[in-house]
Amino acid sequence: MRVVLGNTGISVNRLVFGTLPLGPLQAGLSPEEGGRLIRHALESGVNLLDTAELYGTYPHIRWALDGYAGEALIATKTHASTADQVRVHVENALRGLNRGMLDIVHMHCARIRNPLTERAEVLEELMKIRDEGKIAHIGLSSHYISAFRTTMHCPDISVIHPLINKTGMGILDGSAEEMAEAVACCSRSGKGVYAMKALAGGNLISEARESLHYVLRLPGIDAVAVGMLSLREIDANLSLFNGLVEDEMVWGELEKRRRKLKIIERFCTGCGSCVPACHSDALSLKDGKAWVDEERCILCGYCAAACPEFMIRVI
Repeated sequence: MRVVLGNTGISVNRLVFGTLPLGPLQAGLSPEEGGRLIRHALESGVNLLDTAELYGTYPHIRWALDGYAGEALIATKTHASTADQVRVHVENALRGLNRGMLDIVHMHCARIRNPLTERAEVLEELMKIRDEGKIAHIGLSSHYISAFRTTMHCPDISVIHPLINKTGMGILDGSAEEMAEAVACCSRSGKGVYAMKALAGGNLISEARESLHYVLRLPGIDAVAVGMLSLREIDANLSLFNGLVEDEMVWGELEKRRRKLKIIERFCTGCGSCVPACHSDALSLKDGKAWVDEERCILCGYCAAACPEFMIRVI
């Protein structure tokens, strides 16, 4: 099922392949292993791949696209805070993906309340790069409702990538309902919208179908990025997104997958916010990083909600 992202003219499958889990921050699949999954999704109808400078998945995407003659759109993200840095990130993506143009480049402002003021230099540089023909559309990804409210009428941001799930987990300044309202307003203003964290970083896997349906049915949501690590996941999600009959046996297995708590140590700041949130005394700080005692952990996910950097996930 295809939809058009706002006023961009870009037609996409409602299922977007989120490549974060493939890379070194999570599953650590090789470019060939991850590339085979991406290629399968592309050949099955997915046509937008979501990545980022930080994900380390450009090699996986490049492997998947080698010899592929079909349509493959790419959205990447830059966490840059300066003009020089954002240009480096864009050039890295173009080179790493072997592309002459990127379809979408998001300012990744997870913890930025007002990107128009706090990342004004970055937006200005992205506009210059767009005018050079290296970017088709500028986007914004954030965990802040206020970020989307402030950029709602900014004509240079044509796509948004909001964090939203049925519990509101990870939203930094309000509820799921408030984020949904801001997203709907952005959509009405002509912006394309594809959501992230519909499964709250893995915390809602046991309720995956209900959680995905919740986000897909929200007004203004064009598509949803989902991280997928198996052919069965890809096929099951495509069926769900296309409104086909769901295979109860397959979904039963997917929703009962053995999970574990993953702390992305590279980006853990050691703030300790997760420790008091754990009701099982399974978390502590060791060498300035969060550490989990797996024997005590009951995978409740409360620590993930407490992490201000969203660096803890149940996967």
